[in-house]
Amino acid sequence: MSKIIVYTDGGARGNPGPAGIGVVIKGEGLDKKYGEYIGETTNNEAEYQALIFALKKTKSLIGKKNAKQAELECFLDSELVVKQLNHQYKIEKEKKKKFFIQIWNLMLDYKKVVFSHILREENKEADKMVNLALDKKLSQRGLF
Repeated sequence: MSKIIVYTDGGARGNPGPAGIGVVIKGEGLDKKYGEYIGETTNNEAEYQALIFALKKTKSLIGKKNAKQAELECFLDSELVVKQLNHQYKIEKEKKKKFFIQIWNLMLDYKKVVFSHILREENKEADKMVNLALDKKLSQRGLF
């Protein structure tokens, strides 16, 4: 295994509100896309949950042994989350601290994990997966 590229996005309609995550995983033999509804939460918490999902899913796709040899480059359009993960901003909310610790522990499964901020326009695939998951869930609710 060499390098795996991961794009993640999380979004809530309302803040907090119904939320979803989107993940795109690309690498040697990998081109996977995921979108899931995650319930009511904030945008920032959805961003963290998308990354947690991506780290777990990547390991399940490539296997534990290959994960130890893999370098992940994770692209997020949340500058806040990237700066928190890169120790540039302090995390003050307890729930986000728990997400941070979970991500930090998941990073131990890999040779290297890097977090980079990208513009929203560069994260269209992951954003699309968020919106597809939200649209699907919200359309199921119906009027009554």
